[in-house]
Amino acid sequence: MYMTDIALQNGVAGRASAAVILALLGRRSIVLVGMMGVGKSSIGRRLASRLGIPFVDADTEIEKAAGMSIADIFASHGEADFRSGEARVIARLLDGGPQVLATGGGAVMNADTRAVIKAKGVSIWLSAECDVLLRRINKRKNDRPLLQTADPAATLRELLAAREPSYALADLTVQSREVPHEAIVTEIMTALAALLHASASPQQRVGE
Repeated sequence: MYMTDIALQNGVAGRASAAVILALLGRRSIVLVGMMGVGKSSIGRRLASRLGIPFVDADTEIEKAAGMSIADIFASHGEADFRSGEARVIARLLDGGPQVLATGGGAVMNADTRAVIKAKGVSIWLSAECDVLLRRINKRKNDRPLLQTADPAATLRELLAAREPSYALADLTVQSREVPHEAIVTEIMTALAALLHASASPQQRVGE
């Protein structure tokens, strides 16, 4: 469901307050998914601040659990070992809602991870054009183990093509682009309020 499809529903703007979103969210987490460089951490921190709930970065928690950087995990143990640990960490973190949880770019390729996100969270795909991602990633290319190839741009396009079908299963899609992140946060809150209101029980709506 695209943000623009639901943000135009009648009365949405009035419902996009933090209090209403939190009341309808309950113990669930807001889970940000999408490619590296899309802005999950930066936008996620701002969204969490606006809502008054914690922000958690899954990659940071993985590094804490492993006692080494993600780049070192890839180098020492390989991607398969990293993905296994990633799935375990995300499953554990989802017991800690409500929170805004930013996931790694490949996390939702794991069907079990998608299932636990569906059960315990509301997922938002932060989507971006490939050229936007490339501009952002080039600033921190050495921090991206999967892009340590002869042609990082081609690798990014291949990853995006492979992952987009899984990203598209998210509850909401919001376009990340070259505008102030606060504007994107506002769009997320408007879309999230509409989605949660539409799926709420009559008793929850009375509570608004």
